[in-house]
Amino acid sequence: MPPTNLSVATPDFFLMGFPGLEAYYVWLSVPFLVMYSVAVVGNIIILCVVKLEESLHTPMFSFLCVLALIDLGLCTSTIPKMLQMFWLRANVISFQACFVQMFVIHFLSSLESSTLAVMAYDRYVAIYNPLRYTTILTNAYIIKIVAVLFVRGFILTGLIPVLASRLPFCSSTIISHCFCDHMAVVKLACTDITINSYYGLAIAFFVIGTDLFFIIFTYVMIMRAVLKLASKTARLKAFNTCGSHLFVILYFYTTMLFSFITYRFGQSVPAHVHATFTVLYLLVPPMLNPVIYGVRTKEIREGFLKHLFGKKIK
Repeated sequence: MPPTNLSVATPDFFLMGFPGLEAYYVWLSVPFLVMYSVAVVGNIIILCVVKLEESLHTPMFSFLCVLALIDLGLCTSTIPKMLQMFWLRANVISFQACFVQMFVIHFLSSLESSTLAVMAYDRYVAIYNPLRYTTILTNAYIIKIVAVLFVRGFILTGLIPVLASRLPFCSSTIISHCFCDHMAVVKLACTDITINSYYGLAIAFFVIGTDLFFIIFTYVMIMRAVLKLASKTARLKAFNTCGSHLFVILYFYTTMLFSFITYRFGQSVPAHVHATFTVLYLLVPPMLNPVIYGVRTKEIREGFLKHLFGKKIK
């Protein structure tokens, strides 16, 4: 049937996935399925343990729950559709679903960045003002922080899909990616996309720049406090914990920046390499966060074992 005016105005998009690796899709699905399963199960366990264990109803674990919810949404916004592509060759995504996915990815990515910054601040307060920790980070204050981050992310990233959805797509609708990434979509428009490109880049560097600067400053202050500890064991424990946290943070920001910069300046980077790095920045942190912030945290381990075996584990 000939396309109607509605179908021309709102065309379906075709996700290419990993160009050149189509023959290996079944094998590629295995690590992605495993990582997705670990991310979902791990983050759900953290939410359940913190909910059930009253001793964990503290600011630190409240922020950890927020991070777990963000991680669940972040990986679920892309991986199920990717698995459909791998197994069923279901590469088509509707116009509306594409821009909803675009918003969810960018919105949750900004929230992930902001939450990591707030968690660094939480550790800073716990080390520098341990006696006033609970009076500074009250429930009301935590709710205000989360609300501000939510509004900031919604306003800044909400315009990205709105501006992109208003572009005319009158030729190709084949997205050289495995999900509706902003620049992968707007590059298909048959008009000037300078505003879209600059706005997306400005928002990315504003969010990443402010959050990353705050994280670096906070961890420098934390390290200064740790170095003043009299006990060598306490210093090693603190460095071990901070090192794990910094690894996740650096991985998240490095892969995110790689994706943004490659789209604009890295035309020589193979498409499947770029797609892989972009997906991993959405999947690996949600998988690692439950391990770094959960398994390696004594209170989470003890709470999990307590509710798993029905008794307190010494």
